[in-house]
Amino acid sequence: MKLLRFSLAAAACSATLLFTSVAPGQEQDGDKVDLGALTQIKNEAFQHSQVMDNLFYISEVYGPRVNNSRNHRAAAEWAMKQMKAWGLENVHLEKWGPFGDGWQIKKYYGALESPAYASLLGFPLAWTPGTNGPVTADAILAPLHSEADFAQYKGKLKGKIVLIFDPRELALHTETEAHRLTDEEIEARTKTPDPSHTGFGGGRPGAPAPRPGEYTPASLSTAAPSGRILRNQVNAFLKEEGVAVALTPGYNGDGGTIFASYGGSQDPKDPVGPPMAAITPEQYNRICRLLQHGMTPKLTFDIETEYQKEDPMGFNVVGEIPGTTKADEVVMVGGHFDSWQGGTGATDNGTGSAVAMEAVRILATLHKPMARTVRVALWGGEEEGLYGSLAYVQQHFAPRDTMKKTPEYDKLDVYFNDDSGSGKFRAVSALGNAQLAAIFQSWIAPVKDLGIEAVAGLTAGPTTQPGGTDSTSFSWIGLDGIGFMQDPLEYGTRTHHSNMDLYDRVQKGDVMQGAMIEAWFAYNAATRSAMLPRIETPAASNK
Repeated sequence: MKLLRFSLAAAACSATLLFTSVAPGQEQDGDKVDLGALTQIKNEAFQHSQVMDNLFYISEVYGPRVNNSRNHRAAAEWAMKQMKAWGLENVHLEKWGPFGDGWQIKKYYGALESPAYASLLGFPLAWTPGTNGPVTADAILAPLHSEADFAQYKGKLKGKIVLIFDPRELALHTETEAHRLTDEEIEARTKTPDPSHTGFGGGRPGAPAPRPGEYTPASLSTAAPSGRILRNQVNAFLKEEGVAVALTPGYNGDGGTIFASYGGSQDPKDPVGPPMAAITPEQYNRICRLLQHGMTPKLTFDIETEYQKEDPMGFNVVGEIPGTTKADEVVMVGGHFDSWQGGTGATDNGTGSAVAMEAVRILATLHKPMARTVRVALWGGEEEGLYGSLAYVQQHFAPRDTMKKTPEYDKLDVYFNDDSGSGKFRAVSALGNAQLAAIFQSWIAPVKDLGIEAVAGLTAGPTTQPGGTDSTSFSWIGLDGIGFMQDPLEYGTRTHHSNMDLYDRVQKGDVMQGAMIEAWFAYNAATRSAMLPRIETPAASNK
C-alpha cells in the first residue's frame, strides 16, 4: 500500500541494523539451520519457479482487482484452484465486513476536441459512475482548495467538464528513478530515528501531506477518514451543481504516469458524485492554459463503470499445509490481493501475493515434514485501510480494544508479509526483539549471497496503531507481524497506485529471490523446536 512498507512494519522506522558474518548456529540464541533443506528450497525456487506464472494470472488476466469487484472475486477463485492443485488443504474464502460495493472500469475514452484534437490518457476514479454514453462539453477551471470555495462556483458548473484542482507544476527529471539500495543506504534506512520526533514515516510516495480540510489530489486519494469526509463533501457539491465530468491531474507522476485512486466511496450510503477521471498532468495543464488564455476548449468523455452490489461482504483467501507434530501452531505468509484500478495491480500487490503463493507451493512440492501448519493468506480491503487483515486478526486472535485473547493467540507463531513492490528482499524486521533478531541472523547467514543482508528493528518500539500494510495488524496486538525491506526500484516513482502498475515493471529475479527467502523463513519457523519469541503484549487501547 505505501512506499517502504517495511519501515512501518518495523514500528515507524524505529530500527537498528545488524550485519552478521558469523556461521549459522554460532550467534547468541540463533538457530542451527538445515542446509540440506535450504538447498532443496533454492533448487525448487530457482529451477522450477512459478512465481511469474502466478503474477501473470493475478495481474494480466484478473487485474485490476479493486476490492469486491468481479475481477477480485475471479482472481480469488483462480488462487484457490491453484492452491488445491498444489496440495494445500482447508482452502477457502473467509468473509468479513460488510465492506460495501465492488466497482470496476468497463470503458474509458477521453479527448480534447477543440481547438485541436488530442486523445487524453487517463482512467476513471474508483467508485464513480459512468457518463451513460459520450458526453461533449465545455471545460471550466474551478479549483477547489477547501469547502469555502464552493460558494464562488455555485450555479456556474452545470453541464461542464470541471477541472477541480490547480495546474500541477512539473519538474525536470535529472536522475534515474529506478534504484537499488546500497549497503550504506540499508544502514541509513534502518537506524533509529530521533525518539523526540513522532509521526516519522508514512505518507504516500511523492504526495505532500495536505493540511486539514484542504482539497488536493492527495487528500482525495487517502484511505484516512478525513479523505472520506472530503470526498463526500466534494461529491455532494459537484452532483448538486450538475457537473458532467470532474477531472484531476493525479497526485504524483508525469510523462504518462498518473497516480490516483479514490473518487467516491464503497459505502452505498455515501453521496455519489459525477463521473470523475484522472488524466496526465501535462494534458491537464494544457487545458488549464487554454482556459487561462480566454479560450473554451471542448472535451469528450465516454466512461462506463460497474458497481457490484450483490454481496457487500469482503473476503480473504486462505489455504494451509498441515503440520505434523504441532499442527495447532501456525506460521503464516501473505500479502494483500486487492489493488487500485489505474494499472493491473502487478507491483501493489500482485508481487506480494504471487510470492506468498510461490512460497507455499515450494514447501508443498518438497513434501518435507514441518511440525507447524503453514498458512497462506491473501488479504482483501488493504487499500481502503487494512480491513481484511484487521478483521482476521481480531476474530482469530484478539480484539485490540479488549485484548481478550482467543485460544489461537498463543498458537500463532509468526506472520511474514510482502508488500513493497517488486524489489529484492534486503533486510527483515525484528520488532524490537533481540532474541528474534539473533534467530533471523542465523537464517540470513547462508543466503546473504542472494542480497538479503541485515536484520533491522532491534530497538523498535511496539506498534501503536495499524497502518501501512497488513503485518501491522498482527504486531498491533503483540503478535510477530514481520515485514521485509525491499529495493525500491520504481515503486514510488512509477508504479505505486498508478496506471504503470503493470506486469512489465516487475523484475523476475527479484520476486524469485523473495519467494525463496519467504519459503526459507517459513520453513525455519515451522520446523524449529520452539515458537519464535514475542515482545510482551501492549496494553489494550481503544485508539
